[in-house]
Amino acid sequence: MNHSEERPHIFDNPGNVRRLILGFFVCCALLILTDLIVHRHLTFAEGALPVEGWFGFYAIYGFVACTLIVMGAIPLRKMIMRSEDYYDE
Repeated sequence: MNHSEERPHIFDNPGNVRRLILGFFVCCALLILTDLIVHRHLTFAEGALPVEGWFGFYAIYGFVACTLIVMGAIPLRKMIMRSEDYYDE
């Protein structure tokens, strides 16, 4: 089967991609809203880290942590990257 006869992939349709992203946003919103309903037991001793009790603290903390990991990977990639013909040498 050549490339012109291939069936379109599910993500080739922009509408499907929009629905997927919308679904991710809805899931994130529902998870943040559960912070209002579910009682959390604080990890640290009472008063040791008061921001832990704030609404949405763990969502913000997770987003910032993932962003820092991705942003830290950019200079790390430049530092350890090999040339394209590294294995041919």
